[in-house]
Amino acid sequence: MDFKGSDTIPGPRTEDQLPHTAAAAVKIVIVGGFGVGKTTMVGSVSEIRPLTTEETMTQAGIGVDDNFGSETKTATTVAMDFGRISITEELVLYLFGTPGQERFWFLWNGLFDGALGAVVLVDTRRLEVSFDVIGRLEERGVPFVVAVNTFPDAPRYPIGELRTALDLPDEIPIIECDARRRASSRDVLMTLLRFLHALAMAKAPA
Repeated sequence: MDFKGSDTIPGPRTEDQLPHTAAAAVKIVIVGGFGVGKTTMVGSVSEIRPLTTEETMTQAGIGVDDNFGSETKTATTVAMDFGRISITEELVLYLFGTPGQERFWFLWNGLFDGALGAVVLVDTRRLEVSFDVIGRLEERGVPFVVAVNTFPDAPRYPIGELRTALDLPDEIPIIECDARRRASSRDVLMTLLRFLHALAMAKAPA
C-alpha cells in the first residue's frame, strides 16, 4: 500500500521527546506478510517522523519474495519501522513494524522481545501468508488482533469466514482498516489495547 497516499499529522513531526506527562510506555509490534501495509500503518499513525529501513527492491528478490498484489512496490523494509503514538497524556505506544519477506523473519525474535501485544495486518488477496505469521505469535504467546487492510481491489469477506479461514478462536478480535488513514490505524491499536485489558482482567484474581 502506497505510503504517499497516507494521512499526515498537521505540522512538523520532528519532536522526539516524550511528553512530560507520560507515565507508561508500551511496545507494540505490527506484523504481516510482504506488502500488506505495515510501513504505511506505522507512518500514518505515528506522531513523530517514523524511522524506516526501506531499501530499493532489486532483481535479487525475483522468485524469492512473493509480491503478488504489490507488483508496483519499489521499496521494502529490511529491518524494522518505528513510530510512536500517545494514546493518553500518560500512555505512549512504541510501534515496531517487522519486515514482511520470509528471508528477513530471523529479525522478528528481537522485535518480539518485550512486546505487550501485536497487530497482524492481513491482505485478503494473500491470506495464506498470514498463517506462519499467526503461528509464530501463538508459539511465543504474544497476544494479537487481526487487522484486515482494505485494499481497493481486494475481495471482501464476512468476518466469520475470515475467522474460519485463519483458524482463529472467537475471542481474538478481527477488524477492517485502511492503513493509510490515521483514525483507522488508531482504531486498530485501541482494539488491541482493549483486548489486552480484557485478558489482564480475566487473569486477575477474583
